[in-house]
Amino acid sequence: MLNIGWFSTGRDEAARQLLQAVQDKSHSGDINGKISFVFSNREPGEAKESDLFFELVRSYNIPLVCLSHKKFKTTGQEKEWRIKYDREVNKKIEPFAPDLCVLAGYMLIVSEELCQKYDMINLHPAPPGGPTGSWQEVIWALIQNKADTAGAMMHLVTPELDRGPVVSYCLFSTKGAPFAEYWRKDNKDMLFRLIRQHELAREFPLITLTLQALSRGEVGIKDRRVIDIQGKLISGYNLSGKIDEEVKKNLR
Repeated sequence: MLNIGWFSTGRDEAARQLLQAVQDKSHSGDINGKISFVFSNREPGEAKESDLFFELVRSYNIPLVCLSHKKFKTTGQEKEWRIKYDREVNKKIEPFAPDLCVLAGYMLIVSEELCQKYDMINLHPAPPGGPTGSWQEVIWALIQNKADTAGAMMHLVTPELDRGPVVSYCLFSTKGAPFAEYWRKDNKDMLFRLIRQHELAREFPLITLTLQALSRGEVGIKDRRVIDIQGKLISGYNLSGKIDEEVKKNLR
Protein backbone atom coordinates (compact mmCIF):
# COMPACT_ATOMS: atom_id res chain seq x y z
CA MET A 1 0.00 0.00 0.00
CA LEU A 2 1.34 3.40 -1.03
CA ASN A 3 2.07 5.62 1.96
CA ILE A 4 1.20 9.16 0.84
CA GLY A 5 2.15 12.46 2.42
CA TRP A 6 -0.16 15.31 1.40
CA PHE A 7 1.12 18.90 1.24
CA SER A 8 -1.44 21.69 0.92
CA THR A 9 -1.81 25.29 2.01
CA GLY A 10 -5.57 24.63 2.06
CA ARG A 11 -6.30 28.05 0.65
CA ASP A 12 -9.54 27.39 -1.26
CA GLU A 13 -12.44 25.07 -1.98
CA ALA A 14 -10.45 23.28 -4.68
CA ALA A 15 -7.95 22.12 -2.03
CA ARG A 16 -10.79 20.50 -0.09
CA GLN A 17 -12.34 18.96 -3.20
CA LEU A 18 -9.05 17.41 -4.27
CA LEU A 19 -8.39 15.91 -0.85
CA GLN A 20 -11.91 14.51 -0.86
CA ALA A 21 -11.48 13.04 -4.35
CA VAL A 22 -8.27 11.23 -3.44
CA GLN A 23 -9.63 10.09 -0.08
CA ASP A 24 -12.73 8.66 -1.79
CA LYS A 25 -10.59 6.81 -4.35
CA SER A 26 -8.41 5.44 -1.58
CA HIS A 27 -11.43 4.33 0.46
CA SER A 28 -12.98 2.59 -2.56
CA GLY A 29 -9.72 0.78 -3.36
CA ASP A 30 -9.18 2.51 -6.71
CA ILE A 31 -5.99 3.88 -5.19
CA ASN A 32 -4.07 1.18 -3.34
CA GLY A 33 -2.73 3.58 -0.76
CA LYS A 34 -3.60 5.97 2.02
CA ILE A 35 -2.81 9.52 3.03
CA SER A 36 -0.79 9.04 6.22
CA PHE A 37 -0.55 12.75 7.05
CA VAL A 38 -1.46 16.19 5.75
CA PHE A 39 1.09 18.98 6.07
CA SER A 40 0.17 22.66 5.77
CA ASN A 41 2.29 25.80 5.88
CA ARG A 42 -0.60 27.49 7.67
CA GLU A 43 -1.81 26.92 11.19
CA PRO A 44 -5.35 27.00 12.61
CA GLY A 45 -6.68 30.53 12.92
CA GLU A 46 -4.61 32.03 10.10
CA ALA A 47 -7.32 31.96 7.44
CA LYS A 48 -10.96 30.92 7.14
CA GLU A 49 -10.40 28.70 4.08
CA SER A 50 -7.50 26.79 5.59
CA ASP A 51 -9.51 26.28 8.78
CA LEU A 52 -12.24 24.66 6.69
CA PHE A 53 -9.57 22.49 5.08
CA PHE A 54 -8.26 21.44 8.50
CA GLU A 55 -11.78 20.48 9.59
CA LEU A 56 -12.04 18.19 6.57
CA VAL A 57 -8.67 16.60 7.35
CA ARG A 58 -9.74 15.91 10.92
CA SER A 59 -13.06 14.43 9.74
CA TYR A 60 -11.02 11.77 7.92
CA ASN A 61 -8.93 11.10 11.05
CA ILE A 62 -5.79 11.93 9.09
CA PRO A 63 -2.95 13.32 11.21
CA LEU A 64 -2.59 17.06 10.57
CA VAL A 65 0.87 18.61 10.74
CA CYS A 66 1.18 22.41 10.60
CA LEU A 67 4.04 24.89 10.59
CA SER A 68 3.24 28.48 9.74
CA HIS A 69 5.78 29.84 7.29
CA LYS A 70 4.63 33.38 8.12
CA LYS A 71 5.49 32.92 11.78
CA PHE A 72 8.73 31.13 10.91
CA LYS A 73 9.97 33.65 8.36
CA THR A 74 12.72 35.95 9.58
CA THR A 75 14.42 39.01 8.15
CA GLY A 76 17.24 36.83 6.80
CA GLN A 77 17.90 35.89 3.22
CA GLU A 78 15.00 34.10 1.45
CA LYS A 79 17.08 31.00 0.72
CA GLU A 80 18.36 30.77 4.30
CA TRP A 81 14.99 30.82 6.07
CA ARG A 82 13.48 28.43 3.53
CA ILE A 83 16.22 25.86 4.18
CA LYS A 84 15.72 26.18 7.93
CA TYR A 85 11.96 26.00 7.52
CA ASP A 86 12.10 22.80 5.46
CA ARG A 87 14.46 21.22 7.98
CA GLU A 88 11.80 21.78 10.62
CA VAL A 89 9.17 20.40 8.24
CA ASN A 90 11.28 17.28 7.78
CA LYS A 91 11.51 16.74 11.55
CA LYS A 92 7.72 16.78 11.73
CA ILE A 93 7.01 14.43 8.78
CA GLU A 94 9.96 12.05 9.01
CA PRO A 95 8.23 9.70 11.50
CA PHE A 96 5.50 9.03 8.89
CA ALA A 97 8.11 7.70 6.40
CA PRO A 98 6.08 8.57 3.27
CA ASP A 99 6.72 6.64 0.06
CA LEU A 100 5.49 9.62 -1.89
CA CYS A 101 4.61 13.23 -1.14
CA VAL A 102 2.00 15.04 -3.21
CA LEU A 103 2.01 18.82 -3.50
CA ALA A 104 -1.68 19.66 -3.85
CA GLY A 105 -2.11 23.42 -3.78
CA TYR A 106 1.02 23.87 -1.67
CA MET A 107 1.97 27.50 -2.12
CA LEU A 108 5.64 27.33 -1.17
CA ILE A 109 8.61 26.34 -3.31
CA VAL A 110 10.24 23.29 -1.75
CA SER A 111 13.93 23.60 -0.94
CA GLU A 112 16.50 21.42 -2.69
CA GLU A 113 17.26 19.56 0.54
CA LEU A 114 13.66 18.43 1.10
CA CYS A 115 12.84 17.49 -2.48
CA GLN A 116 15.98 15.34 -2.63
CA LYS A 117 15.05 13.50 0.56
CA TYR A 118 11.55 12.50 -0.57
CA ASP A 119 9.93 11.57 -3.86
CA MET A 120 7.57 14.52 -4.31
CA ILE A 121 5.22 15.10 -7.21
CA ASN A 122 3.46 18.25 -8.31
CA LEU A 123 0.83 19.20 -10.86
CA HIS A 124 1.87 21.61 -13.59
CA PRO A 125 -0.81 22.85 -16.04
CA ALA A 126 1.21 22.39 -19.22
CA PRO A 127 2.23 19.49 -21.46
CA PRO A 128 5.71 17.99 -21.02
CA GLY A 129 8.30 20.46 -22.27
CA GLY A 130 5.70 23.23 -22.29
CA PRO A 131 5.80 26.65 -20.65
CA THR A 132 6.68 27.10 -16.98
CA GLY A 133 5.07 29.46 -14.48
CA SER A 134 1.53 29.96 -13.22
CA TRP A 135 -1.44 28.54 -15.11
CA GLN A 136 -2.19 32.02 -16.43
CA GLU A 137 1.36 32.42 -17.74
CA VAL A 138 1.23 28.96 -19.30
CA ILE A 139 -1.98 29.63 -21.23
CA TRP A 140 -0.87 33.00 -22.54
CA ALA A 141 2.40 31.42 -23.69
CA LEU A 142 0.51 28.64 -25.48
CA ILE A 143 -1.66 31.22 -27.26
CA GLN A 144 1.33 33.39 -28.13
CA ASN A 145 3.13 30.35 -29.60
CA LYS A 146 -0.02 29.16 -31.40
CA ALA A 147 0.50 25.77 -29.77
CA ASP A 148 -1.27 22.77 -31.28
CA THR A 149 -1.46 20.99 -27.94
CA ALA A 150 -2.17 21.84 -24.31
CA GLY A 151 -2.47 19.64 -21.27
CA ALA A 152 -1.14 19.00 -17.80
CA MET A 153 1.49 16.84 -16.15
CA MET A 154 2.55 15.42 -12.82
CA HIS A 155 6.29 15.75 -12.38
CA LEU A 156 8.93 15.05 -9.78
CA VAL A 157 9.77 18.10 -7.72
CA THR A 158 13.33 19.29 -8.28
CA PRO A 159 15.20 22.53 -7.59
CA GLU A 160 14.46 23.54 -11.20
CA LEU A 161 10.91 24.87 -11.12
CA ASP A 162 8.38 22.89 -13.22
CA ARG A 163 11.17 20.92 -14.97
CA GLY A 164 11.42 17.71 -12.94
CA PRO A 165 11.08 14.30 -14.66
CA VAL A 166 7.53 13.75 -15.94
CA VAL A 167 5.63 11.03 -14.06
CA SER A 168 2.37 11.26 -16.01
CA TYR A 169 0.60 13.60 -18.37
CA CYS A 170 -2.44 14.23 -20.52
CA LEU A 171 -2.78 16.16 -23.76
CA PHE A 172 -5.57 17.70 -25.78
CA SER A 173 -5.64 19.45 -29.14
CA THR A 174 -6.25 23.18 -29.29
CA LYS A 175 -6.83 23.27 -33.04
CA GLY A 176 -10.13 21.47 -33.58
CA ALA A 177 -13.57 22.37 -32.26
CA PRO A 178 -14.35 24.40 -30.22
CA PHE A 179 -11.00 26.24 -30.54
CA ALA A 180 -10.70 26.62 -34.33
CA GLU A 181 -13.13 29.50 -34.83
CA TYR A 182 -11.44 31.57 -32.12
CA TRP A 183 -8.02 31.06 -33.69
CA ARG A 184 -9.48 32.34 -36.96
CA LYS A 185 -10.99 35.36 -35.22
CA ASP A 186 -7.81 35.89 -33.17
CA ASN A 187 -10.04 36.02 -30.08
CA LYS A 188 -7.36 35.51 -27.45
CA ASP A 189 -9.66 36.05 -24.47
CA MET A 190 -12.00 33.27 -25.57
CA LEU A 191 -9.07 30.98 -26.36
CA PHE A 192 -7.73 31.63 -22.87
CA ARG A 193 -11.08 30.69 -21.29
CA LEU A 194 -11.48 27.53 -23.39
CA ILE A 195 -7.96 26.26 -22.80
CA ARG A 196 -8.33 26.83 -19.07
CA GLN A 197 -11.71 25.07 -19.05
CA HIS A 198 -10.34 21.98 -20.79
CA GLU A 199 -7.15 21.90 -18.74
CA LEU A 200 -8.92 22.40 -15.43
CA ALA A 201 -11.36 19.57 -16.21
CA ARG A 202 -8.35 17.25 -16.47
CA GLU A 203 -6.55 18.19 -13.27
CA PHE A 204 -8.42 16.04 -10.74
CA PRO A 205 -8.54 12.96 -13.00
CA LEU A 206 -4.83 13.33 -13.73
CA ILE A 207 -3.94 13.43 -10.04
CA THR A 208 -6.19 10.53 -9.02
CA LEU A 209 -5.25 8.33 -11.99
CA THR A 210 -1.56 9.04 -11.41
CA LEU A 211 -1.83 7.93 -7.78
CA GLN A 212 -3.80 4.89 -8.93
CA ALA A 213 -1.08 3.98 -11.45
CA LEU A 214 1.70 4.50 -8.90
CA SER A 215 -0.10 2.45 -6.26
CA ARG A 216 -0.61 -0.42 -8.72
CA GLY A 217 2.94 -0.39 -10.07
CA GLU A 218 1.92 0.64 -13.59
CA VAL A 219 4.46 3.43 -13.27
CA GLY A 220 7.13 3.93 -10.65
CA ILE A 221 9.87 6.21 -9.36
CA LYS A 222 13.37 4.82 -8.87
CA ASP A 223 16.50 6.83 -8.17
CA ARG A 224 14.71 10.05 -9.16
CA ARG A 225 13.73 8.55 -12.51
CA VAL A 226 10.39 7.36 -13.85
CA ILE A 227 9.98 3.73 -14.88
CA ASP A 228 7.22 1.60 -16.39
CA ILE A 229 5.82 -1.67 -15.06
CA GLN A 230 8.78 -3.55 -16.57
CA GLY A 231 11.32 -1.28 -14.91
CA LYS A 232 12.28 0.55 -18.10
CA LEU A 233 12.91 4.29 -18.08
CA ILE A 234 10.09 6.31 -19.61
CA SER A 235 9.49 9.99 -20.27
CA GLY A 236 6.10 9.96 -18.55
CA TYR A 237 2.95 7.83 -18.48
CA ASN A 238 0.39 9.04 -21.02
CA LEU A 239 -3.06 9.07 -19.41
CA SER A 240 -4.76 11.13 -22.13
CA GLY A 241 -7.17 8.41 -23.26
CA LYS A 242 -8.37 7.48 -19.78
CA ILE A 243 -8.76 11.11 -18.78
CA ASP A 244 -10.64 12.05 -21.96
CA GLU A 245 -13.23 9.40 -21.12
CA GLU A 246 -13.76 10.90 -17.68
CA VAL A 247 -14.07 14.54 -18.75
CA LYS A 248 -16.14 14.33 -21.94
CA LYS A 249 -19.44 14.42 -20.10
CA ASN A 250 -18.37 17.53 -18.17
CA LEU A 251 -17.53 19.52 -21.31
CA ARG A 252 -20.70 18.89 -23.32
